[in-house]
Order: sequence, then C-alpha cells, then structure tokens
Amino acid sequence: MLKITKVEPLAGYQLRLTYADGVAGVVNLSHWVGKGVFRLWNDPQAFTRVTLGSGGEVHWSDEVQLCADALYLELTGKSADELFSKLGKTPVNA
Repeated sequence: MLKITKVEPLAGYQLRLTYADGVAGVVNLSHWVGKGVFRLWNDPQAFTRVTLGSGGEVHWSDEVQLCADALYLELTGKSADELFSKLGKTPVNA
C-alpha cells in the first residue's frame, strides 16, 4: 500500500499530494463536486478541511474518503497492473 505523507488542499478542488516514495503532484477532483457523497464539497470550505486518515486515505468525513492507491494512479497515470505487477506473480504455498 502506498503512503501519503502530506496532503494540501488547493483552489479549484485540487490536492497537492506527497507520497513516501517521493512522488508528488496535484490531482484535480473538481469533476466530483456535487455528486453523491461529494455534495459535501458544495461548500468550498469543507474541501479545505482534508486530513490524512488512520488507514492512509485522504479523508474529509466518515462518508468522504479517497484511497491513496487510487490517487497515486491518477497522479502518475500508471495502470493498476503496472503499479501492482508483483501481486499475483508471487508463488503462494497454502
């Protein structure tokens, strides 16, 4: 699992993220505003109250959380297969 070490809210419903592996950049989440649980962000101040959750997720409330892995894929443009290529290829003795 990838670990976010820093999250900073920016204007326009964007987040600046820094990961433990040194990857850093900005993701745009504006396309989610007003949809489903993301109605919370209809108040722009609510978006600025982002924190890092105990499980490494980006967190606004118990209803609005985003996975660090999914955000990494968005940030880097990598596919899940590229990122997790070693999963499923390791022999398992059960």
